[in-house]
Amino acid sequence: MDAFFAQLQRDFYQSFLEGDRWVQYLKGLLTSIEVTIGALLLGIVLGLLVAIVRTLHDQQRNERVSGLLKFFNVLCKIYTTVIRGTPMMVQLLIMGFVFFASSRNLVAVAILSLGINSGAYVSEIIRGGIMSIDPGQMEAGRSLGLGYVPVMYHVVIPQAVKNILPALGNEFITLFKDTSLVTVIGLRDLTKVAIQIQAKTYQAFMPFVGIAVMYLIVVMILTWMLGILERRLRSSDCR
Repeated sequence: MDAFFAQLQRDFYQSFLEGDRWVQYLKGLLTSIEVTIGALLLGIVLGLLVAIVRTLHDQQRNERVSGLLKFFNVLCKIYTTVIRGTPMMVQLLIMGFVFFASSRNLVAVAILSLGINSGAYVSEIIRGGIMSIDPGQMEAGRSLGLGYVPVMYHVVIPQAVKNILPALGNEFITLFKDTSLVTVIGLRDLTKVAIQIQAKTYQAFMPFVGIAVMYLIVVMILTWMLGILERRLRSSDCR
């Protein structure tokens, strides 16, 4: 037993302390968080645009739908179908080695890839939130002489935000865990750092278990923050 714990100590020292390798883990973690935040922001923008187009199309009567709106609605459907129907790793490989093979800004490539992927899922989250609002809200706004966009901006979306924030929080957590896939394009994120250190020390247990604990701690913190947000939203509804 003493020999087992002595070996663990040596593995821990080699994997985290020798040569200040803990700094590499920290830099990798910061890169993962940077990619997560950037991808979520891009995903929200894309998701909001797609959700508005699809909701506007669905709320129109068939004879009143313009050809341009039909065209964009078809594009949005193709986008969500293709992105949600193919693995994220394959999308990363295509973006990293096909479309942006000559790019050296791997962080931007990772943000773009994960953001486009996230946008397809966020669009359904936002669309579901918008559709959950009573249609009478839109009719009331339009009866007051407001256009579709002002009613959506001032009336519908503010109410839908409360419904979609918890789901967006879960998407943020999922994105953070999915950043481990960006190693396939060579980005030095947290997982890539562990792989490189394992290749140097020939010790797989400590680096990989260590980053698993790091991912878990960050996810637990995000889950805790999401729980606080949900409680505040519920308390505001009760007032």
